Amino acid sequence: MSSVELPVAGRKSRPRPRVRARALGRALRLPKATTPNLDVRRDLPVPMPDGVTLLADLYRPDGAGPSPTVLVRTPYGRAGILALISARLLAERGLQVLLQSCRGTFGSGGTLEPFRERDDGLATLDWIREQPWHSGRIATSGASYLGITQWALAADAGPDLAAVAAVVTSSDPRSQMYPGDGFGLEMALGWAQIASVQERRLGSLRLLLGHRRLIRALDTWPLIGADQRLLGTTVPFYQDWLARSAPGDQYWAPRVFTEEVSRVEADVDLVGGWYDPFVRDQVRDFQRLRDGGRQVHLTIGPWAHLSPGVVAEATRRAILVLRRHLDPGASMPGESPVRVYVTGAGEWRDLPDWPPPGIEEQRWHLQANRALAPAPPGPSEPDSFRYDPADPTPALGGPVTSVFGRPRVDNEPLERRGDVVTYTSAPLLQPLELLGAIRADVYFGSDRPHTDVFVRLCEVDARGVSTNVCDGYRRLAGEPPNAVDGARRVEVELSPIAHRFAAGHRLRVQISSGAHPRFARNPGTGSSLDSADAELLPANQRIFHDPSRPSAVVLPVLAGTP
Repeated sequence: MSSVELPVAGRKSRPRPRVRARALGRALRLPKATTPNLDVRRDLPVPMPDGVTLLADLYRPDGAGPSPTVLVRTPYGRAGILALISARLLAERGLQVLLQSCRGTFGSGGTLEPFRERDDGLATLDWIREQPWHSGRIATSGASYLGITQWALAADAGPDLAAVAAVVTSSDPRSQMYPGDGFGLEMALGWAQIASVQERRLGSLRLLLGHRRLIRALDTWPLIGADQRLLGTTVPFYQDWLARSAPGDQYWAPRVFTEEVSRVEADVDLVGGWYDPFVRDQVRDFQRLRDGGRQVHLTIGPWAHLSPGVVAEATRRAILVLRRHLDPGASMPGESPVRVYVTGAGEWRDLPDWPPPGIEEQRWHLQANRALAPAPPGPSEPDSFRYDPADPTPALGGPVTSVFGRPRVDNEPLERRGDVVTYTSAPLLQPLELLGAIRADVYFGSDRPHTDVFVRLCEVDARGVSTNVCDGYRRLAGEPPNAVDGARRVEVELSPIAHRFAAGHRLRVQISSGAHPRFARNPGTGSSLDSADAELLPANQRIFHDPSRPSAVVLPVLAGTP
C-alpha cells in the first residue's frame, strides 16, 4: 500500500475475481498484468458547466499515488466486456483509467445527443486536472463511438494531452451517416436500436434477439417509419439524421471535427480494418496529421468493425502507446509510421507512409463483351440493366459493423441478378499487388436524374469463385448529363486497399445501383430522406465503354508488378 491515501468520492466496488480479466488478457495476447490488484471507485459524479452531472468509474492500481489518467468516454455503459477491455485490462498494466458514461446514458444526466461530445469532453478534462488522484499527463482511448469522443476534444484539450488511441473510428461521423451522399441506413437504424434498447433489462439479449426485427425494419419505406416499426416509438436523433442531410446543415457543425485534426498536438495511434466502414476516413485522418507534421501511427489489419482481431491489436497497442506517454519508465520499440496487412499475400508490411512510395496508377477499362483490361476500349454499345427500388439490389459482404455480417463472401448470388453487371479480366500471368486508393470513372446513363452507382472490385479464383475485395458508392442527386446521349461521368471512390491478386486469378468489377440496406435505396423521385412519399420509380441504366466514354477503374499498382 502507498503511504499516501487519496480521498476518492464514489461507491467502491466489492472485490471480484480476476478470472475473466486473466482469461481475456491471455486471449488477446497482452503483456502480463503488473498491477492486478485494483482500487475501483464507481459512480463518481462529474459536474458539467450546464448543471448536468455525468457518472464515471475510476480504475487505478491499488495503493498508487497521484498518477496520469487515461480518459475513456462511452455511451455503452461501464460494465461487462467493455469495462474489461477499456479500463480493467489497462489498469492491471499500470495505467489509471477514468471510464465515463456519455450524457444521457447509464446514469449520466441530460439527453443523449449523438456525436455532440466536445463540450462534455473538455469539461471532464478540466475536472480530472482538479482531482487529488491525478497528476501529470492525460491520454484518451477507445473504439468506434469512443473514438469519436476523442476527436471531439483532441484539438482543444491542451498541452497535457499526450496521446490519442483511436480505433475503427474517424473525425467525421457525418461522412459515415451519408456515405457517397446517400444514407447509411443499416448503420443509422442499427445504432438507434442499440441506443434505445441497451439500458433495458436484459438489454444485450434483447439486441441479440432483436436482429430479425431490425432486418425487417430495414425494409421499411418511407424511411421515416423505420424507427417506429423497429422500436414502437419515434427516435428523435434518427429523425434528425433523415431531416438534416443537406451539405452544410448546421446540425453537423458541432459534431464533425475534421477541420481540427491538423491542430491535434498529441501523438495519435490509429488502428483500423480493411473491412471496417470507417477505414477510408481513418486513412484521411492519418494523412491530415501527417501533412500537419504530427506524430501519428497507422495500423490496418484484415478485420471488420470490432472483430476479435482488431480488439486484440488495439488493446495491445493502447497499452504500449499509453504507457510510453504516461509512464516515465516505459519504452516502446521503434517502428515505421504505417503497418498494414496485405490481404491475398497473407503478410504484414511495414511502410514509411500511406500510400507507400512506388505506387503508380493504372487504368483498367471496361470493355465490350463484359471484359476488363488495361487497353483502351474499342467501339461498343453500352450495357444496360434495370434497377427497381421495390426489389433493391441487396448488400452482400463488404464493410460491416454487425457481428452477424461476413465481410468477404462468394458474390455469385449477387452477380447472377439482372441488376448487376460484371466485367472480368483475363487470368493474371503474375501476381498483381495494389496498395492505396481506388476509384472508378464510370460513364453512366439513366432515365432518372436521381439514381445511385455502386462499384465493387472482386477477385475470381481458379474455380470461378468471385470474392469481394473493396467497393464504393455514389448517389446522383439530379446532376445533369454531360452529353447529348445522356451519359455522365461519375467518379466513385472505393475503400482503400492492400491486396495481392494471385497469378491465374482474374479481376472483376461489378456495377449496380444499390447495396440495400447498407445504403438506403434511391426511390428515383428526388424526394428528401425524411419525405413521407412512398413512391418508388424503377430506373433504366446504361454503362458506356467506348473511346469517347472510357469507363475504367483506376488501380494503385505497386511498382514492379504488371
